[in-house]
Amino acid sequence: MARIYSYLTFSGNCRKAMTFYQHCLGGDLSFQTIGETPLSAEMTDEMKGYVVQATLTKEELILVGTDLVADEGLTKGNAVSLLLNCTSEEELKAYYAKLSVGATATQAIEVNFWDTLVASVTDVFGNNWLLNYTRN
Repeated sequence: MARIYSYLTFSGNCRKAMTFYQHCLGGDLSFQTIGETPLSAEMTDEMKGYVVQATLTKEELILVGTDLVADEGLTKGNAVSLLLNCTSEEELKAYYAKLSVGATATQAIEVNFWDTLVASVTDVFGNNWLLNYTRN
């Protein structure tokens, strides 16, 4: 079956954002810049440093990002969130603390009515994160 990966678009700050996510979540991070592609010959020196694709991998987590924005520009919205389904309360609290740096906490950590620990944050890059831990 096909897999769905989270693919984030940035506007020149992909490297900074993905490095931040690596700090928060751990994992291995790789980058490919425009300067490393055949597009390089047609680009300015500034554009050569932009990220074509960054990939953060940690076990089953795969987060992909790019600086390549469509001609109409980058529009952030609230239609999509990244869900971190955590394996413990401690893990949820640690991720929440790291992702909250410079961010807007949209829901403090709380236990909902079906006994699940939940929280949400819009990070400093404008991406929405939902954190979830089902307590047993």
